[in-house]
Amino acid sequence: MSDTIASSYKTSKAIKSTFIYIMMVLFAAIAVVPVWVMLVNATRTTAQINMGLSFLPSTHAIENWKILTGRDFQIWQGFFNSAIISVCSTTLCVYFSALTAYGIHVYQFKGRKILQGLIMLLIMMPASLSFIGFYQFMARLHLTDNFLPLIIPSVASASTVLFMKQYLESILSLELVEAARIDGATEFMTFNRIILPIIKPALATQAIFAFVTSWNNFMTPFVLLSSTKKYTLPMLVQMLRGDIYRTEYGGIYLGIAVSLIPIIVFYAFMSRSIIGGLTMGSVKE
Repeated sequence: MSDTIASSYKTSKAIKSTFIYIMMVLFAAIAVVPVWVMLVNATRTTAQINMGLSFLPSTHAIENWKILTGRDFQIWQGFFNSAIISVCSTTLCVYFSALTAYGIHVYQFKGRKILQGLIMLLIMMPASLSFIGFYQFMARLHLTDNFLPLIIPSVASASTVLFMKQYLESILSLELVEAARIDGATEFMTFNRIILPIIKPALATQAIFAFVTSWNNFMTPFVLLSSTKKYTLPMLVQMLRGDIYRTEYGGIYLGIAVSLIPIIVFYAFMSRSIIGGLTMGSVKE
């Protein structure tokens, strides 16, 4: 009887494991196949793309690159502009959001609950609701066609503050902060030297989200920037869909593929910090 129960248990476990593996493969295919098709199309000509779908790369990547760079497509300038905006906005967003979350979590002050409710309200509010007012405000300050309106507002990121606050509530003990104060550490020293290393996985996670959001942002730079030399890479890729490049689908796919390289590199770099922080946090002193 016990052998029958054990055998049925193993069979049920094997079926569940097989189902889980099948679902994982399916989800992986859903995520990978569109990217692979994009990379394949980046190596094909327009005629080949119009013929239908293909999963095998072609040999026309160099031709598409010449088409991409030979029609006033300033790809390296776009890389440089996007990198400045994304790196600066990500740094400001992650650091000041963590600092705000730390202050809300550690300090007991009047209006603390109201501030938390305000953060939740800002998260639920659509970003497009304040876009017109934001543009008018930047125009009055004469900051249009400037990188500052694309960088400075990232300091106030309600969703990042909420994530950091919840993370601090789950791992940070206030006794650690009190011990640092007793040892004579200032508040900023405590935050920079003690808190930041502890919340390294959360910082890396939010840095990935902030960088991808800033790098892929098209609408805000499109409205604020007017000089071609200040165009970001998504704006330049959008220019490929104009009348001149309408039939050059290979160049369009190659431009999109090139724009994804920094995101992949940044994710690979920051994911190491997430894993390293989790591993370090799992060891008890």
